[in-house]
This record gives sequence, C-alpha cells and structure tokens, in this order.
Amino acid sequence: MNTLASYTAWIEKEIESFAFPTHPTNLYDPLRYFMTLGGKRMRPMLTLMSANLFGKSIQESMPAAMAVELFHNFSLIHDDIMDDAPLRRANQTVHEKWNTNIAILSGDVLLVYAYEQICKQPPHIIPSLLSLFNKTAIEVCEGQQMDMDFETRSDVSAEEYIEMIRLKTSVLLGCALEMGAIIGETSLENRKALYAFGEHLGIAFQIQDDLLDLYGDPEKVGKQVGGDVIANKKTLLSILAKTNASAVQLSKLNALQGELDITKKLSETKALFEDLNIQELCNNEMRKHYDFAMSSLSTVQVANSLEELHALSNYLFHREY
Repeated sequence: MNTLASYTAWIEKEIESFAFPTHPTNLYDPLRYFMTLGGKRMRPMLTLMSANLFGKSIQESMPAAMAVELFHNFSLIHDDIMDDAPLRRANQTVHEKWNTNIAILSGDVLLVYAYEQICKQPPHIIPSLLSLFNKTAIEVCEGQQMDMDFETRSDVSAEEYIEMIRLKTSVLLGCALEMGAIIGETSLENRKALYAFGEHLGIAFQIQDDLLDLYGDPEKVGKQVGGDVIANKKTLLSILAKTNASAVQLSKLNALQGELDITKKLSETKALFEDLNIQELCNNEMRKHYDFAMSSLSTVQVANSLEELHALSNYLFHREY
C-alpha cells in the first residue's frame, strides 16, 4: 500500500516538472508561482488512489489527476478575484501579485491545460472522462454563483447551504474519484459508489472547515480564528444559529454583525453559539455525511484493499487545520 506522503511526493514531482512556456512571462509566471504554493493535493490524490484500486499505475492515471488539480487551481485563482482575497496559502494571490486582468487570463489558460491533460488518457475513455469533467466544471460554477448570491440574502437555509458546498466543493472530489474508476474501467456501480463517497466526504470536509475557522487552534489553522464571524460570512454555524435562535437571540446575532470591536464580536457570538448548541449540531451534520461517505465506500467491489482511501478519510476527518 502506498502512503499519503508517497502520493503527495509523486504529485509534487509532476507539478514541478510541468513545462509551462516561458513567454509571455506575465501569462505563465503566475501559473508557475501559484501551482507551487502547496496545498493538500487531496483531489489528484483521490484520482490516483481510485485508479490504483483497479490495478492502474501512477503513470497511467497521473494525467487525469493533473487535470483535476489544474482545474482546482484555476477555480481558486478566479475565486480569489471574486472574493478580493489578498492571500492564498499565506502568500499573495495572483491578482494581488500581478493584477486582475493577468489573473483572469492565467486562470483561463490553466483550464485549457486541464483539458489537455485529459486528452493524454487512452482515446477510448476520453469521452467518459470529458462528460464527467464538463458536468463537474459547470456545477462548480453553479456553486460559486450560489455562494455569491447568498451574500445579499438573509434567508439562506441549511439545506441551501449544504447544496452550495456540494456543488462548489464536493462534486470535484466525486469527479476525481470517478475519473480514477473510469481509468480503471470498472463497473458503473463502482463508479457511482466512489463518486458518492467523494461527494459526501467533501461536504463533511467543508463543514469541518467552518468549525475549524471558529474553534480551531490559530497556530495550526494558519489564520485568524473567527474570520468567518468577523466578515459576517454565511456558514453552517451562522445559518443554524439564526434558524434556532429565539427572537431575543436573533436580535443580538443581527446586532453583532455590525459590532466593530472584534474581540467582543467573537466572544459574544461564540457565547450565543454555545447557548444554541451550534458546535454539536454542526458536528452531527458533518458526521452524517462522513458516515454516508464511508457507507458508499464499503459497497465498492474490488479485489484490492480500500485501506488507502480509508487512511485519507481518517486523516481528513481528524485534521486540526
């Protein structure tokens, strides 16, 4: 069995060897910069692990894994522009280091490179890979639009929020796993089970992100704790708080959104969340999706061990950052 570290090493080696052209420098230098900022490389790892289940080598599945990683980074570059984010992985975002126009164009090129990688797979499976990849790309855009629409709404439900993170985050994990299954030329049932595993694992992963933002160790999370609360960002925590609050509590939550004293805002919001049992409610929702993911994984019919995917799931579910 390969370790998570060995998969990461293979992916990083592939990224380091990726031959972007040298000119125009303002088109390709941002890509060289952004692709080497690090990250968990979880999505390409899922593709490699999935293909490995069905006897396919790292070399055979790496182009599809790279397509997933290139697409993910394309989406991050554009998301950072829309969010006006100054930092990504503790480094300057592309639009801050260069400018917005360069970031848009560089992101576009990265998307084209993702398609180029898919076309390196065996010709007879390319149509299936492209069909899945195109569906996923559209869904990710739909999720991003929903996220932006939520900014101007005060009535977002928990169900809508879960659907948004399913589209924006989770479908790409499902896609990464199913692409590996397509490369492995396994059954449609296995493909669907692996997709569902990734989809629900992704939802649990995002809920965990929401929790870590407020309750994580700042030294391990690597950013200011409570950033979502400070920015009045809609998360499952804030949505459930408003849903379950009494009239008095709801009035206080709304008033805290305009509070300029950050320390007071965080402490009083956390106190209200504690009164409303929000952390436990979110943990229950996270556990529900994690359990569904593991149940889906258990239905995969394969001769090889599922231990690698179990190990990655365990790592993600018990992470502290």
